[in-house]
Amino acid sequence: MKKMPKVFIIVLNYNGGELIKNCLESLEKVDYPNLHVLVSDNGSRDDSVSQVKKLFPKTIVIENNSNKGFAGGNNVGIEYALEKKADYVLLLNQDTEVEPDFLKKLIEVAEKDEKIGILSPLIYWKRTKQVWFSKGSINWFNMRTLHEKEPVSGKPFESEFLTGCSLLIKKEVLEKIGFLDDTFFLYWEDADFSVRATKAGFKSIVVPESVIYHFETSETMNKNKIYWLVLSGLIFFKKNTPAFLRPWIWFFVSLRKMKNWLDRKRGKGELAESIYKAYQDYENIKF
Repeated sequence: MKKMPKVFIIVLNYNGGELIKNCLESLEKVDYPNLHVLVSDNGSRDDSVSQVKKLFPKTIVIENNSNKGFAGGNNVGIEYALEKKADYVLLLNQDTEVEPDFLKKLIEVAEKDEKIGILSPLIYWKRTKQVWFSKGSINWFNMRTLHEKEPVSGKPFESEFLTGCSLLIKKEVLEKIGFLDDTFFLYWEDADFSVRATKAGFKSIVVPESVIYHFETSETMNKNKIYWLVLSGLIFFKKNTPAFLRPWIWFFVSLRKMKNWLDRKRGKGELAESIYKAYQDYENIKF
C-alpha cells in the first residue's frame, strides 16, 4: 500500500465491564499507524465509561444519553468518523479481542479492489480453535441466517453476508447506501447492511488471515433475545425478500404465528409470550 488509509474502530459499549477493558487492551497492540479508537456508549449503568476514560485516555468516548440499540449506537460513531475524514470504519463488539495484525490484513485486501466494500476477519470462539464465524448465508425459505463455522485458510473469499461482530466498511459504501438501518434495534442489521451493499455493487469478503476472538455473552436464549430476533427477522424479510418469494414468506410467517398461538395455548411460557409480542409490535411498524 502506498498510503495508510485512516481507520476508525468503533466499539459499541453497553455495561461492558471487563470485556471492553480486554477489548481495548488488545486494540492498543494493533500494528496499524493511522488508527483511531472510538467508544460509543449506549447509556451504560456500570462504571465502564469512567474506566475507559481512566485506563485508555487516547480513546475517543461518545456518551449517548440512552440505549440507541446496535445500529443507532454504531451510527453515532460512524457519523463522527466520517466527519473526521475516515477512509474506513470498523465496527467491533465489546466482547472481542484481536490479533495485532488483524486490521493490516483486512486493509491490504480492501485496497486491492475498489469493488470490495465490506470485510470480516475469521472469528474464533474465545481463544480456541473453534470457529465462531467463517462465512454467512441467508436461508430465504426458512427465514434464517447461517453462521458457517468451518475452519478456513488461504485466499479471501466472498460471503452472502457478514457479521456486525467485526465489520470493516469503506467510506464509499457508507456514502452510497447510508448507515446501518436503525429500524433494527438489535440483530439482523448486519445482514440488512450486507444485502444493501451487494445490491449497490460492492463485494462482501472474508479474510482468513485476519483473526479475532469473540467472547460471546448472549448465547443463551432468553425472552429479551428471542423478542429481538423475531422482530428484527420480520423487518429484514419485509425489506429484502425478492418479489417472487414474498407469497411464500407470507405463508411461512402465517404458519409460525399459528404455532405460536398453539404454544401459548399449551402454556409454553415466557418465550412464547415474547414471540407473540414481537408479532404484535411488528404490525405497528410503519415502513
